[in-house]
Amino acid sequence: MTSAASPAFSGKWDGSVVRVAAVGDIHLSPDCRGLLRPSFETLPLCADLLLLAGDLTRHGTVPEAQVVAEEVRDLGVPVVAVLGNHDYHSGQEADVTGVLTEAGVTVLEGDHVILPVAGGTVGVAGAKGFCGGFAGRSAGEFGEREMKEFVRAAHRAAEGLHRALTEVSADGCAARIALTHFAPVPDTLAGEPVELYPFLGSYLLAEAIDEAGADLAVHGHAHLGTEHGMTAGGVRVRNVAQPVIGRAFALYHLPLAARTPDAGQTSDRT
Repeated sequence: MTSAASPAFSGKWDGSVVRVAAVGDIHLSPDCRGLLRPSFETLPLCADLLLLAGDLTRHGTVPEAQVVAEEVRDLGVPVVAVLGNHDYHSGQEADVTGVLTEAGVTVLEGDHVILPVAGGTVGVAGAKGFCGGFAGRSAGEFGEREMKEFVRAAHRAAEGLHRALTEVSADGCAARIALTHFAPVPDTLAGEPVELYPFLGSYLLAEAIDEAGADLAVHGHAHLGTEHGMTAGGVRVRNVAQPVIGRAFALYHLPLAARTPDAGQTSDRT
């Protein structure tokens, strides 16, 4: 990473890195069995973990989730996921989560997981996120009950991410990753129709990331977007929607910095 301030930690990089594989928006269904498995089976050779950034299924059904589960079962690296809006479509998100969990996937929603890797630990904080728009062009909690609830959903999602990232920081992880489906910044939406931006992400997610601290933010959802972006606080953002990255997964090398809680600020680089 280039210099990225963290409000809670100071760190020193000794050259160790964690290799992060990530992809979102794979939209699997029963006619896709085995599609990604050959590529995923190479992960132990090049990655320390796999992040799935939501929209893993087409319509959020159990049979579709079972296909996803078989694609990622027993890969030899930890698999961490958040769900996306497609995974909620059929109202079976709890069952989808159960199928993935049974296959060994850690599914996050407002919580986190700490993973040991050579050289330290990696903390992944996850939340689906929600839409609402970005600074200067965002929905406000005013007017009809429906509009208020829409905006409150965005706030709840961001609060869950903030809470999870805060817990990761408190654990002194050598690298901290924010995993969402919806976008935290408009940078990675470039290529999408601007009229859709309010439905593709929320500035509240970026505020949560910058306030709680992270070294990398990963999301999906914007199929016509751009891979690279950055929060106002200097955290690198990556849109890993499969139509954007054009491959089975993207691979990022993230420095592992020795950190001490409550000791100021840090800067990392890749």
